[in-house]
Amino acid sequence: MDRRLILASKSPRRYELLKQVGLDFEVVPSRVIEDFVRTESPQDHVIRLAEAKAGQVGSEYPNRWVIAADTIVYIGGSILGKPQNGEEAREMLHRLSGQEHWVLTGFFVCHLENEKSDKEAVQTAVRIKRLTTAEIEWYVKTGEPFDKAGGYAIQGIGSFMIESIRGSYTNVVGLPLCELIQMLSRLGAIRISECGMRIAD
Repeated sequence: MDRRLILASKSPRRYELLKQVGLDFEVVPSRVIEDFVRTESPQDHVIRLAEAKAGQVGSEYPNRWVIAADTIVYIGGSILGKPQNGEEAREMLHRLSGQEHWVLTGFFVCHLENEKSDKEAVQTAVRIKRLTTAEIEWYVKTGEPFDKAGGYAIQGIGSFMIESIRGSYTNVVGLPLCELIQMLSRLGAIRISECGMRIAD
């Protein structure tokens, strides 16, 4: 029986983070559409989508542990999604320039057959330096802002604009590893010993 964890995300950043800590897993992207509900809070938004993604993939693999997550950037009460074109990327970067914003990740872990699940939201404060128009134009032309919440990648070229962070760095990348590993251990999905981290029997 395949006991590997399932990451319900096609994000290469989440993939690399889980690989980094040595977890045995496979990727099964969810087919959930990341829609916005006008009345919900940022925290409710990321938890709802993470739970929907985990539930959709979990229904296909009920005897496996499934991890799903959703990350957003918000500032001044507004959620910044993933820019679809250069104009949107420029607008987001101008808005973030010289300001502190929040990165919020909701994650959900479940094993449907064992009727076990848990969820959590983690937020990190990030301050962007004051960007010049030339810096914004150059960064947009690199192509990195696309498919990134808020229009930047803290682990990539976008690191040049990060003045400070308060909270989890991996959360800004896309998955708060400290809190996730604690949850997996608490649920009994993994065991950590002096020999390392492994999937629980």
